[in-house]
Amino acid sequence: MTTSFDYVPPKVWSWDKPNGGRFANVNRPIAGPTHDRELPVGRHPLQLYSQGTPNGVKVAVMLEELLALGHRDAEYDAWLIRIDRGDQFGSGFVELSPNSKIPALVDQSGPMPIRVFESGAILIYLAEKFDAFLPTEPGARAECLSWLLWQAGSAPYLGGGFGHFYAYAPTKIEYAIDRFAMEAKRQLDVLDRRLETNNFIAGSDYTIADIAAWPWYGGLARGWLYGAAEFLQVQEYKNVARWVDAIAERPAVRRGRMVNRVTGEASSQLHERHDASDFETRTQDKLATGG
Repeated sequence: MTTSFDYVPPKVWSWDKPNGGRFANVNRPIAGPTHDRELPVGRHPLQLYSQGTPNGVKVAVMLEELLALGHRDAEYDAWLIRIDRGDQFGSGFVELSPNSKIPALVDQSGPMPIRVFESGAILIYLAEKFDAFLPTEPGARAECLSWLLWQAGSAPYLGGGFGHFYAYAPTKIEYAIDRFAMEAKRQLDVLDRRLETNNFIAGSDYTIADIAAWPWYGGLARGWLYGAAEFLQVQEYKNVARWVDAIAERPAVRRGRMVNRVTGEASSQLHERHDASDFETRTQDKLATGG
């Protein structure tokens, strides 16, 4: 591989070789399905197709929080989409999510199924459907949505930027790691300053802004993402730490983080979720088969 300081971009870029790295087998410069695969459909009003990455965790946590509030119509089936194996390029999933990114949701509670893709859009859809975790007063709503979209715009620099070059890229490039480490720390500082005078991101109440941001910045703070907590000196951000710990203690967050998860201790994984009792009755056989 050509070193970064010898590389001169061609006049016209072409995809003529794998780019290496952890996800090289599924990366490609075109959209659309690579294979035919229908998606399973369960019996509950909501069907979630996802994996327990930070973006996937957002929606699972939201659904578990809604159920904890007593919204029975928030019952859901969670089906595992293995993004490392290319499940996101199956024809059924691409029909739901044209961008081939998890998570995707189908609401089949009405006369016609409604699809929703992109995690932020799903959070807004569910918040409005159940009138929960999104303020209705105009000023508070604007604040919440502003922070929600801050997270959506910031996460690519944290994940595809810092996370990729620090943890996944086949070649460690000092400039790239330094550039995105600086941005990751800047984001943590933005969040820390906000949380200095607010219990939660949007203000005094727990909202979809917290549900969206916690899997990313909480994962980073606790060393779950990229093993980079020490590298980024995350412990410096005391207000972030307080916020991370408070949300981590929520039972719905603990459950949601398990859904569609395929990494970590086996006891922390629930590959598929079809009933609340699955959290108590899962077995090693079910984990091994994705059942």
